[in-house]
Amino acid sequence: MYYKLSGFTQKLTGATPTTAYNPQGLKQGLPAESPTMIFATPTKVLSEAAVDHMEGNRVPELQRIFQKDGNPVHLKRGYPDRLLYRTTMALTVGGVAYCLVALYIAAQPKRN
Repeated sequence: MYYKLSGFTQKLTGATPTTAYNPQGLKQGLPAESPTMIFATPTKVLSEAAVDHMEGNRVPELQRIFQKDGNPVHLKRGYPDRLLYRTTMALTVGGVAYCLVALYIAAQPKRN
């Protein structure tokens, strides 16, 4: 017996030999056409002029900043780092407090 996949039920169903050997969407006797090229144009080589607008390698500069003095890593770049650190800590403490209040309220029995 021959089977084919039913597009409606997504299960195998009985089929005739011609429909089993010619699945849906594929038809016998159609000429094979080459697909159109997606990238028909050659890729462009990055020129030196395009690189000028890019910044240089900042890793050595950042390594110098992070390896001097004894400040913690998260406070080495000054005011922006302190602002981000304090905001993160405030949100963390606020979130913990909110969770504890929510747990306390959820633990209370319902009043009639």
